[in-house]
Amino acid sequence: MKNAHQDGRVLDVTLADAVKSGGVIVQGKLVAVAVTDGQPGDTIAAHVEGVFRLPKLAAAAFTAGDSVNWDTPNGRAISAAAGADQVGDIGYAVADADAGSAEVLVRLTPGSAAAGS
Repeated sequence: MKNAHQDGRVLDVTLADAVKSGGVIVQGKLVAVAVTDGQPGDTIAAHVEGVFRLPKLAAAAFTAGDSVNWDTPNGRAISAAAGADQVGDIGYAVADADAGSAEVLVRLTPGSAAAGS
């Protein structure tokens, strides 16, 4: 097929902010996990699909299937509704994550992210 560009699970993303490998990148509805480290202006590969172990707010608790929101300024998953500077519905938890645990397993859902209010 002559018009295919790429399969879309890993995209080339030009960074607005520095990121470390495994870090979350948020650009509008694009939510991705960086494959490599990068600096502003760099174009790096980033996963937009898959399950990733992401840091979470220690007080947040998730049950498998719960929607996961992202606290962009603090770089962590939250279970509360997304507020200003946060992103709602980046994916869903694939396993329970109790309050007190540091991470949650998240299945990214491409294109479902929405800015908080």
